[in-house]
Amino acid sequence: MNKDLQIAVVILNWNGKSLLEQFIPFVLKYSERATVYVADNASEDGSIPFLKRSFPEINIIANMENGGFAKGYNDALKHIEADVYCLLNSDVEVTENWLEPFYHLFEKDEKVAIAQPKILDFKKRSYFEYAGAAGGFLDMFGYPFCRGRVFQTLEEDNGQYDDIKEIFWATGACMFIRKHIFDTLGGFDEDYFAHQEEIDLCWRAQNRGYKTVYTGTSHIFHVGGATLNNMNPKKTFLNFRNSLYSLTKNLPLSRVFPLILLRLVLDGIAAVRFLFQFKLQHLYAIFRAHMSYYWNLPNLLKKRQKLYGYKKYHACTSIVWSYFVRKRKHYSSLVKD
Repeated sequence: MNKDLQIAVVILNWNGKSLLEQFIPFVLKYSERATVYVADNASEDGSIPFLKRSFPEINIIANMENGGFAKGYNDALKHIEADVYCLLNSDVEVTENWLEPFYHLFEKDEKVAIAQPKILDFKKRSYFEYAGAAGGFLDMFGYPFCRGRVFQTLEEDNGQYDDIKEIFWATGACMFIRKHIFDTLGGFDEDYFAHQEEIDLCWRAQNRGYKTVYTGTSHIFHVGGATLNNMNPKKTFLNFRNSLYSLTKNLPLSRVFPLILLRLVLDGIAAVRFLFQFKLQHLYAIFRAHMSYYWNLPNLLKKRQKLYGYKKYHACTSIVWSYFVRKRKHYSSLVKD
């Protein structure tokens, strides 16, 4: 193992003093070889004074504004020198030796740019957690799903994903990324504000020939929904809009617009489903997501980067059809590894 590899654990915080109080002790206890930072997004709940008083060994970076996940990390990481960043949510309980597999992983293969551990549910500790589970994938239409989580169906952890596997995207709840790759890619796209910017970052890395990897030999527990609940209309808006952003930015140009047209139809079907469920705020969120996408399309086209060889991005054809029509609820029934 490379004893000189430097990992910086960077926790982004916004008005999360109670979460820091609960989870920072685990990070400090189980991250002896790493340097720990809290990047504060202009909190107003006394987070910084609390950290200085209770955990003086923590390095604090005070961002000037709450720029969300993307800008928050972009601003903070400019001030941190390390070989590998670990971007860790404030609502995560880490476990003993959770970092050790990543020292091995990044030393062994220089093509590994991004990685994540197994993400388990803090409240139901034998189950995978929504945000990341055992590694992320996309279907042909850009809808994300995970090993261990398809839509709202969460699998119990019975050791079925205790492997090391190349995945398509790693969760922003606990993402490891080489500093030089993060810098080369220009960091997160700040126009996303929050949600799915990690998918875009992983996709851009893969378009440059790098790999994203999951390791089940490390696990953490994630509370989830601490910033935006899964059924918050703002999250619906961001997820639908940002998914369209990623397709437009990262696909070969010849594939972009035919796929976007199909995707808009599927989004419309999702909107009708929300209508019949009387979730009118979510229906309106999809409408707003499409309007925002149209407005920003010229800028998105300018952001397209060079593709260093086209690579198949999707693990299956349609999780919407498979899940809701064919009733296939688990990764193993969707994808044959």
